[in-house]
Amino acid sequence: MVWDPFGTLRRALWIGGGQWAGKSTVAQLLATRHGVTAYHYDYHDARGHDDRRVARRVRLGEPVTSPDPETVWVHTTPEQMAAETLAGFPIRFEWVLDDLRALVSGRPVITEGWGLRPELVTPLVDSPRQMVVMVPSEAFRQHQLRTVARAATFGQSVSDPGRAQRNRIARDRLVAEDAVHAARAHGVRVIEVDGSRTADQICDLVAEHFAPYLKPQPQPHHEPSSTESAHQI
Repeated sequence: MVWDPFGTLRRALWIGGGQWAGKSTVAQLLATRHGVTAYHYDYHDARGHDDRRVARRVRLGEPVTSPDPETVWVHTTPEQMAAETLAGFPIRFEWVLDDLRALVSGRPVITEGWGLRPELVTPLVDSPRQMVVMVPSEAFRQHQLRTVARAATFGQSVSDPGRAQRNRIARDRLVAEDAVHAARAHGVRVIEVDGSRTADQICDLVAEHFAPYLKPQPQPHHEPSSTESAHQI
């Protein structure tokens, strides 16, 4: 049983899947439309989790600094990169759960990110309908790589940026394919984003899927006692 002091994990709604599928955009639209809280995995994983990442390396006797970008992106095959990424997701998922346990909301929390895997999420929720997996079609992935600045270029200093970028794209493709296989194995809906729908239309699709959980839940009526009434501010 996963510790869930405020019931946030059990009630959360999850958007996993591949890079460049529009998960963050959809979560932001859902938050704006339905008044829910959006938790962006990538943002927290790249910033707020660094201290836990370093502490884990110290505990295991590993180098504290991040691996050399040249080794990671140029001299490692996409298959190796994908395997290492998938192996690291369960560790990083525990840090996500720590973040979510501290949130209390009258509505579900929309949690999105590529590290939110069906095999990790489904044991926490009452129904696989509390999750969707969004993946880009190959054509839409190429569109994103052409038009999204942070996707189009490789931001780290390496000897062969072109090869590093190709390796990153191939790795992302493999991780997305694995997410689809895992989703089907766990009864989670897969939405392929191919560019034929606008972001608002994709959001409509996801909102329809999550509809039973996005509705405001009735709150129990509580009549204050005479003592409580006397101490109201």
